[in-house]
Amino acid sequence: MSSPVQKRRPQTAQQFVLAELRRAITSGELRPGDQIVQDSLAARFEVSRVPLREALKALEAEGLVVHHIHRGYFVAELSLADLEEIYRIRELLETEAVRVAVPLLPDATLTALEHIQEEVERAADAGDVPAMAAANRRFHFTLVEASAMPRLVRLVTTLWDSTDAYRSLYYADRPHRDQAVHEHRAVLSALRAGDTDTVVRHLDDHRAHAVAALREVLDTDRR
Repeated sequence: MSSPVQKRRPQTAQQFVLAELRRAITSGELRPGDQIVQDSLAARFEVSRVPLREALKALEAEGLVVHHIHRGYFVAELSLADLEEIYRIRELLETEAVRVAVPLLPDATLTALEHIQEEVERAADAGDVPAMAAANRRFHFTLVEASAMPRLVRLVTTLWDSTDAYRSLYYADRPHRDQAVHEHRAVLSALRAGDTDTVVRHLDDHRAHAVAALREVLDTDRR
């Protein structure tokens, strides 16, 4: 009988390992600062060290892991200053995307956002952090991609990738999940009204609350 891991296996060993490592990081199974023990992971995933090393190089390029000479790979850690800078750059880029997208937003995209929000809320209620993080990402990128500015979307993607390891820390607490649900609903309401300024304001609040929560997480970890 195939295991859940085997059922998720994509076409190649490298793609499989890459997807599994990214899932472990974004779900919080591997936390920022954790060492990635290659021998145990190779045995767990039933692959050789070659696809594992290639997957780690890809994650290093995305900023999710770092390599220290003579020590190996570790899940990337960000300082509070790093996080604040990333979220500030996100604010600038995503605001531009939203201001372009909202006046032209087709009904089909709004409907898609409403369906994704249903996924967000189901995952939040169930306490399924990986599912909520994934649905949350789809919600935001569906809106950003509606700007039809692919270069901007690629930049925003890089910023999101670099903070994926922290998103699970934010959603681990029920009050944070509830707040995110409430903020998404406010964004949807403003989108239905075609009120660009209010959409931008709600998204600014959404990011600010995430930074405030992560500030508390980092302070706790340091203590």
